[in-house]
Amino acid sequence: MSQSKNISDKIMKEKVCLVTGANAGLGKATALVLAKMGATVIMVARSQARGEAALAEVRQASGSDKVHLLLADLSSKASVRQLAATVQASYDRLDVLVNNAGAVFQDRQVSIDGYEMTFSLNHLGYFLLTHLLLDLLKSSAPARIVNVSSGAHTGSKINFDDIMLAKRYRSFEAYGQSKLANILFTYELARRLAGSGVTANALHPGGVATEFAMGEGVMSTIFKLLRPFLLTPEQGAQTQIYLASSPEVADVSGQYFVKKKPVQSSKISYDTAVAQRLWQLSEELTGFA
Repeated sequence: MSQSKNISDKIMKEKVCLVTGANAGLGKATALVLAKMGATVIMVARSQARGEAALAEVRQASGSDKVHLLLADLSSKASVRQLAATVQASYDRLDVLVNNAGAVFQDRQVSIDGYEMTFSLNHLGYFLLTHLLLDLLKSSAPARIVNVSSGAHTGSKINFDDIMLAKRYRSFEAYGQSKLANILFTYELARRLAGSGVTANALHPGGVATEFAMGEGVMSTIFKLLRPFLLTPEQGAQTQIYLASSPEVADVSGQYFVKKKPVQSSKISYDTAVAQRLWQLSEELTGFA
């Protein structure tokens, strides 16, 4: 066991961590490792049955009783607000927020708020939950925000003329736009949080065999064919666990990580005008303006 891991484990025993999308895949793997480190872990899931099954699994595998489950539909503004209110009422601190929940949809779907589902779940969910918990994070500083993005952001753009992709929907374009939005949000958030003691970083977990594209359609078929060549959730979660816990990145903010290393994201992701325009739009759409 490395000295760095020993230090991480010692530090995390005092921490409260919230992980969204924690019922399966990367989220569950992240929750398990943080629980093994001794942290208090809040697992967020949409399905009660799947959430409770994951909670029982993580508690048993970690040997920790400091693991809790909260239910929320992160594509719903009202549900995100209720989640944040519950966290604020139940916990006096929050040291780590891992925005992990996300999905890709073969066909265009619309959220309960009337927004295109990929953008609503993958970006607006991150944006609103982070804003609602920001005061708690700041009061717990030093604290960390970890946003799970994807290499799929490369070559993507923010389609401000048709942000909900009502005119033309392509699943991979929708997903790429949402993952670019994650990085633009992270960089702008890091700029605004400078000096607050709260860091914000994004990451690409790699090609991971999770359930996020399971179901019917072309994408499901592609992922099933690729599955033998993909990383396990445990392997894919390593970078977000690193960003959530390692003392090596305690003061690092506004970076995009792959395989635990900061790398360059796409050119447009560094465009502050695009980031600010997206921020303003996100405020309007979430009612946080």
